[in-house]
Amino acid sequence: MDCLFCKIIEGQIPSKKVFESDTVLAFYDIQPAAPEHVLIIPKKHIPTMNDVTDEDDAVVAEIFAAARQIAAKLGIAESGYRLINNCNKDSGQIVFHLHFHLLGGKKLGPLLNENVS
Repeated sequence: MDCLFCKIIEGQIPSKKVFESDTVLAFYDIQPAAPEHVLIIPKKHIPTMNDVTDEDDAVVAEIFAAARQIAAKLGIAESGYRLINNCNKDSGQIVFHLHFHLLGGKKLGPLLNENVS
């Protein structure tokens, strides 16, 4: 499999880890969109949110628990942070391995900056 995130999980590509458990990995994004920009991924390869099954509910819950822990660790839980999942090409998903962007460390602007007409 030629998945960038799977290679990070396997240690073939280095990353700056923020959190790791048996099923979830979180690391800093190499192209940050905010002062704090962490990617949170399941270690199981799941291409998109549409591919999550009932069997994956526990790992998705762990991702959300990890997001809370990471935000607290980074000191942004109280000031606020954003958790984003892009699903498929029109949303901007580039790496087809389920992941959530945790963004914070400054006042974030509107979710969309473009016309929606």
